[in-house]
Order: sequence, then structure tokens, then C-alpha cells
Amino acid sequence: MSDPIRLVVAGGGTAGHISPMLAIADAVRKVHPQAEIVALGSPGGLETKLVPEAGYRLELIPKAPMPRSISLDLVKFPFRFLKALSQAKKTLRESGAEALLGVGGYVCTPAYLAAKKLGVPTFVHEANSVAGMANKLGAKNAVAVGTTFANTGLPKERKVGMPMRSNIAMMDRNALREEARAHFGLTDQSPVLLVTGGSSGAQSINTTIVAALDKLAAAGIHVVHITGRGKQATDEQGNLLVRAGYTQREYVERMDYAYAAADLMICRSGAGTVCELAVAGTPSVLVPLPIGNGEQRLNARELVAAGGAVLVTDDEFTTGFVTDTVLKLVTDPHKLEQMSQAASSQGQRDAAEQMAALIIDEVSSRRLTSGQKG
Repeated sequence: MSDPIRLVVAGGGTAGHISPMLAIADAVRKVHPQAEIVALGSPGGLETKLVPEAGYRLELIPKAPMPRSISLDLVKFPFRFLKALSQAKKTLRESGAEALLGVGGYVCTPAYLAAKKLGVPTFVHEANSVAGMANKLGAKNAVAVGTTFANTGLPKERKVGMPMRSNIAMMDRNALREEARAHFGLTDQSPVLLVTGGSSGAQSINTTIVAALDKLAAAGIHVVHITGRGKQATDEQGNLLVRAGYTQREYVERMDYAYAAADLMICRSGAGTVCELAVAGTPSVLVPLPIGNGEQRLNARELVAAGGAVLVTDDEFTTGFVTDTVLKLVTDPHKLEQMSQAASSQGQRDAAEQMAALIIDEVSSRRLTSGQKG
């Protein structure tokens, strides 16, 4: 393909949407370094930080979520949505888009409709076991639909796995282990229990872990606790909690270090996390988010069924569970190795490349049909 491919990618709000979107964009650029890629997002989302940092141009369109109750917002909705649709069309036209990739989020609904009106071929990737409303709409007219999990119910779906950035997708947990432990200041070979609720944290998990610290320390377990921004653990005087055998971080940029340093990880079961645990081969205790439509429990089922993770509900994740079940697990190297191998058997490293290939093949085919250079 001599002329650069022109692609618009749409998604935003959370890292769960943005990370796979950027991973697919990276995979397209790996094959076609001169690819012209523009991202569509909304004001206030994480995309305003993550997309420019990844080296892509970002165009913002207004958020236009459908109000769930009768209110003034319901009256304003048609005008907001038409404005978002108009701006999505403008971006597709001005960029000369030859394809649109959508991964979900508010921005995708107007993007999908704009692409349909302009005749731009659409590709969809659905990260979760339960598809969101935007992707249900986009999938109806999509050229191809990639999913992380099987049986999402979307038309044309094919399971490709979770697109992820190369530092996770290609990581070697054992080779990275020493460097990862040094990153967290770990100087001995104590078993490491790494706890995270994601970038925003999980207060219920944080509270339970802090309550169990004394018994974990007494058993020789080092806890690395990624609390989430604004959710740091403090002592009775309000100072940052300091304990022997306890390392606290508010946020970690290098999650590959977290997966490599951990003997066992406790975390939520967002789609991205579940897939990264499998690729890394890190044994885990998964505590699904107790709100929403239950997708986190469904996200976890394949990894749990394979034996790579243990599932516990949020209300059953108590201090007693930690000091009994978790403590026994993290001190059993044989069991942890079994779980690691089971997790690795579920890992798919090439989802981003699969999605990129679908997009590139379609653009190439259309160029040949129309007589363009390709």
C-alpha cells in the first residue's frame, strides 16, 4: 500500500476502551508506519491524556448520552446528539477516512452513524462479555466484529482476544521478575501479594486488605498495594500508612511490572485485567465489581474455569477470606505454578494484530476495486 492508510479510531471515557483502541492503532502503524490515524473522543475522558501521549491526533466531539429519565437533559438530547453526529461526519470527511474502528463508549454511537451515512467501512471491537449499546449498534453494519470473549451475541463476531500494548502483550514474566521487584523496592524473596482495584481503586478491597495486614506480615508476606488515586491507606492520625512488609502506591504506570512482581494478585475482573493476567501468567483472586450489569463476573469465567484464577464476590471478600484462603494460596508455590500455567493457556497476544489485519485488508481491497494505489 503505497499511499498511507487513513483511519479514524473512536472510543473513550475509560482506559478499558482507550487501551485496546490505541493497541490496534499501534498495530496498524507497525505495518504501515506512515498511516494517518485520528482518534475521536469526548471532553473530560481519559483519552484527552492518553491519546496525545501515544502520539495520535485527537478530535473531540460532545458527549451525548441518552438520558435515562424525563428531565431537561431529555429535551436537550436531540440537539446534543445532532451536534455530535455533525462533528463526527466532519472528522471522517476531513481526514479522508477509509475505515472507522470503534471500541465502545459515548463517542462511538455518533461515529458509527456518521460512518454509515458516509459509506465508510466500520470495524468494531468489544472488550466485555456483555456488549455495550454503542457496539450493538455499530456491529449491525460492521465489516467485521472482533470480541475478547466468545458468545457476546454480536453479529459477525469472531473471538480475537483483547488488544493490548506491546509491553504487556510480549512480556516474559519470569525474565522481568527481578527488574519488577526492584521497581517496587523489594529486596528479599518473600512471597508478594499485589493488590489493585485499577486506576480508580476499589475501596472495599482496600479496606479489607489493610485490616488483614498484620496477619499477612506475620506470615512473611509482602503486600504491594496499588490503592488508586485519592484512595491512599492512612493511619489513625491521617498519615500515609507505613508498615513492615507493606508497600503502598497510588498508581502504577508500568502494569507489566505489577504482573511480574506478584506471586499472586488480587484485583477486579475488568476485561483488560483478566486478559493481561492470562498473557502474563499471573495467578489471581478476582473480585468482580458488584455493580453494573454483571459483566465482570462473566469476564472472569474462562480464566476461572481454566484454573488460572479464584473468584470471590465483593461481599465475601472479607478479612477472614484473606487470612485463610488467600494466605494459604500465596504460600503454596506448587499451586501458584499450576495456576500460572493455567492462566497462560488462556492468553492471546495477537488480538491487536488480528484487528489491524482486518482493517488493512479491507482498505486494500477497496482501493483495488476503485483502482487506487494499494
